[in-house]
Amino acid sequence: MKKSKKGKIKVIIADDHAIVRRGLVQVISETPDLEVVGEASDGSELLDMIPSNDFDVVVMDVGMPKKSGWEVIARIRIEWPELPVIILSVFPEEDYALKFFQAGASGYLSKGSAPELLVEAIRKVAGGGKFISPTLAEKLAFDFGGESTKQPHENLSPREFQVFCMIASGKTVKEISEELSLSSATISTHRSRILEKMDMKSNAQLTHYAFKTGLLG
Repeated sequence: MKKSKKGKIKVIIADDHAIVRRGLVQVISETPDLEVVGEASDGSELLDMIPSNDFDVVVMDVGMPKKSGWEVIARIRIEWPELPVIILSVFPEEDYALKFFQAGASGYLSKGSAPELLVEAIRKVAGGGKFISPTLAEKLAFDFGGESTKQPHENLSPREFQVFCMIASGKTVKEISEELSLSSATISTHRSRILEKMDMKSNAQLTHYAFKTGLLG
């Protein structure tokens, strides 16, 4: 990722709560090597801003309106795979962080984390790394060596995962095809592959799975 002439890491913040964005801007602005260059209030606005802006890191709430955080991550992973995303969430790390990493996030922090952890996370992912909090790292180390069972959605390609999230959120084949600028036949093919890979028979099963696993809140 490119940096500005001053060498600052450029950050875009996406959160639907203005007071949260204001707090994040303050934390980042007080750090000499970081700079906020954009703010978005929902997932659609964030995706619209990416092509016309030059920044290094996205700091994003997952519970934004219009597009689910999962859908936004999937889109970024497909179209801008080099752009790191840090998730800020009210969900506990031990329950959700690994799911976000599997979806393509580069870092995960609960909204109750100390400000210095956010600064550390931004620096880490801007340098190409992954950020895992000390608490989660300890848990992963403790669990290391146990059997790891791959969840059904982890078998999907990035595009299939994106379509899966959209189907699970209630969108029709026509709506998905228009939004992704793909034919309805292509979306139907993706749907068939998704159902096959996840061993399911209907959209209702996909939606139930998404809510049960926390992929849709």
